[in-house]
Amino acid sequence: MRQLLVIVLAAGEGTRMLSDMPKVLHQVAGRPMVSHVLDVALAAGAAQVAVVVGPDHERVAAEVRRVSPSAEVFVQEQRRGTAHAVLSARAVLERGYDDVVVMYGDTPLVRPETIDLLRAPLAEGAAVSVLGFRPESPAGYGRLLVANGELVAIREEKDASEAERAVGLCNAGLMALDGAAALAILDRIGDANAKREFYLTDAVEVARALGRAAAACEAAAEEVVGVNSRAQLAEAEAILQQRLRQRALDSGVTLVAPQTVFLSADTSFGRDVIVEPNVFFGPGVRVEDGATIRAFSHVEGAHVGQGAIVGPFARLRPGAELGQGVHVGNFVEIKASELAPGVKVNHLSYVGDSSVGANTNIGAGTITCNYDGFRKHRTTIGANAFVGTNSLLVAPVTVGDGAYLATGSVITDDVPEDALAIGRARQVNKPGLASRLRARLSAGLAPKK
Repeated sequence: MRQLLVIVLAAGEGTRMLSDMPKVLHQVAGRPMVSHVLDVALAAGAAQVAVVVGPDHERVAAEVRRVSPSAEVFVQEQRRGTAHAVLSARAVLERGYDDVVVMYGDTPLVRPETIDLLRAPLAEGAAVSVLGFRPESPAGYGRLLVANGELVAIREEKDASEAERAVGLCNAGLMALDGAAALAILDRIGDANAKREFYLTDAVEVARALGRAAAACEAAAEEVVGVNSRAQLAEAEAILQQRLRQRALDSGVTLVAPQTVFLSADTSFGRDVIVEPNVFFGPGVRVEDGATIRAFSHVEGAHVGQGAIVGPFARLRPGAELGQGVHVGNFVEIKASELAPGVKVNHLSYVGDSSVGANTNIGAGTITCNYDGFRKHRTTIGANAFVGTNSLLVAPVTVGDGAYLATGSVITDDVPEDALAIGRARQVNKPGLASRLRARLSAGLAPKK
């Protein structure tokens, strides 16, 4: 089996993004672009991944190490072209891999099978293999010039003849090199151009000058969308969202209005899940079989148990753990809390930093008061408890199994198992005072206190 080295070029500045953030850290479907590229490299079977970053891009290096701890990071101190960037990883190239594939950190939509396609000519003896695509308009792209089944050159549009500009197959940027010849080819690339830079595209003509073959293969245009602007970032997002929606539909999920549902790359669904319109899934969401996510809900970093119902207009924040059959209704927010099977929180409530036992009912307007201005505190509610509407549970506090909290209570002390807790002022009625009060108000007098 041929060993694969993937070199990811992630040193671009991305000035057209108008951002203080390195370009490759901008997110598509909830993940930085470079993370998508690393995932593809690993899925394609890379024995080693090397990432070339620019100076002062420690944030990129940190993300690379988070996604792929074994990846090696190299710094291109001076930006002198793509071949120069690849040679910044000379140390790993010198170890000798069968195949070397060059990818880009701002091209997040390439599929693992396309990397296989790109490598295939190397196994047949080619020294260089270049990925091409056919855009609707080839203007501005370098053309792949193929003759007698071999790639002859990559011609930049400004240098192309009229006949060459008529070629529809364009350079996508990704390239595979025979590992045994990679350094010999790269070291022969010169900088005899207006910018005095070393271009990876020259590898084709260098390889042919060495008596080796070069080949071109073709991918769908949407796969090789590169991101250099906010508009292109939005385009990449739209393409990936469509893929993710199709994957969900193919796995047995009902998306009532697919184009209105937004997913993250790692969103996980069981079978027979129903997602109503206008739902957003942030990173880290897992939805079990038979659950329903109703319209206009926002779910991030949460686990939704089998048969649970969420929404409409609900928000699940990171750490929300919903057990089997849990109901979380309209205008309810759950954060860093575990709701055991059968719990119901149906209206206008906030449950944060809490544990709620099985079959407990949380009434409308209930709030777990988890923050004292300095620290977060936990609320623990037992099984089969009843929390009346408009109750405030001031953490840290524990409510026992089967306890009953009276409507409108402020609970500041622990409530024993099976106890009734009433934490509110006693009502006082003043007979006849209403008519006297109205008389004062109508006369323009302020009511007495």
